[in-house]
Amino acid sequence: MAKNNGQRCSFCGREKNEVTILVAGIDAHICDQCVEQAYQIVQEELHHLEKKLDFELSENLKPKDIKAFLDDYIIGQDRAKKVISVAVYNHYKRLKFKPKEDDVEIEKSNIILTGKTGTGKTLIAKTIAKLLNVPFSIVDATVFTEAGYVGEDVESILTRLLQVCDYDVKAAERGIVYVDEIDKIARKSDNPSITRDVSGEGVQQSLLKMLEGTEVLVPPQGGRKHPDQKLVKINTKDILFICGGAFDGIERVIGKRMKRNAIGFKSHGEEQNIDKDNILKYVTHADMKAFGLIPELLGRLPILTYLDPLDKETLRNILTQPKNALIKQYEKLFEMENVKLTVDDDTLDLVVEKALENNLGARGLRAIMESIMNDAMFEIPSQKDIKKFELTREYAEKKLNNADFDKLKVA
Repeated sequence: MAKNNGQRCSFCGREKNEVTILVAGIDAHICDQCVEQAYQIVQEELHHLEKKLDFELSENLKPKDIKAFLDDYIIGQDRAKKVISVAVYNHYKRLKFKPKEDDVEIEKSNIILTGKTGTGKTLIAKTIAKLLNVPFSIVDATVFTEAGYVGEDVESILTRLLQVCDYDVKAAERGIVYVDEIDKIARKSDNPSITRDVSGEGVQQSLLKMLEGTEVLVPPQGGRKHPDQKLVKINTKDILFICGGAFDGIERVIGKRMKRNAIGFKSHGEEQNIDKDNILKYVTHADMKAFGLIPELLGRLPILTYLDPLDKETLRNILTQPKNALIKQYEKLFEMENVKLTVDDDTLDLVVEKALENNLGARGLRAIMESIMNDAMFEIPSQKDIKKFELTREYAEKKLNNADFDKLKVA
């Protein structure tokens, strides 16, 4: 024993012959494995300190400033941007408000967005989170089932938010959660369910307390795969929930209601004023209830707004105007190869026409541009003598024909 005196790691107790390296100090030793673990601990602590966010809304940030920021990234949708700017401003103003015993209590401004696929619902939520510099997560409502059935429990909504902010509970309690595809958990009819609806009405019931504000026990690693983990308590009263969905078929619900309302005096004049191309602008909570969302859930989503369908001019502007516009992204990619990319107006018109023909929305613009640009992006990095690339309509049509893009048409 005297031979090995002092020749062991003072942290883990391993002897010198059990480790690769044993570093000697004045009065202690440390092995290479403990050094590596200590380094990881220091890095994690430093990361937490660097990532500490300021969640206070700037005193100078008003609803108009929020909308102006959204305008830089989102084309059109002025109505939706105004509604969301006011809701977000009031929500974070509510966080600063410290009510007295006899004071008015300001309730949360949870939002529900409706609009066709590709109109910008998720982008609006992401952009708001970027402006406010708060933890933001997107969850898909289609994975949830009623407790006890195969699928995710609704508490896993907050698991993702916790992971985004490195398990900082205080940060998570002031975050934003975007629940996508909320329309997919609608019950099958407007009548209360008499049979088990494990991914519809039951999930809506489970969401009620969370949306309103309550203490939720959250499995930090996800509930089903790690059953023995310690649960984390999160209070949801200051978390802003934004729910979005395409609500495919709700136009028929709105149309029936509008037709019923038109019966009677001045019905002919009222019918003429209805915008049939954008009937979503008339959506109400009653329409959402008829579609299949339960009244209790709608009561906790007081702010309802819609996104306009995208016309040719809007799609054209989406391609070129926002800060992160698609054409600007391709120009930057080519600039990294020391190549100047130019895109003529006829090519932009072609891309927009294809997006409208195939009913793809703004997301479809990227798919179309990738089909056009793929060969050029494959060849040009290997050709050092090319300094300029001009994208013409003739070239674009040729590439789309080769890719059989029209076969992707959505009905």
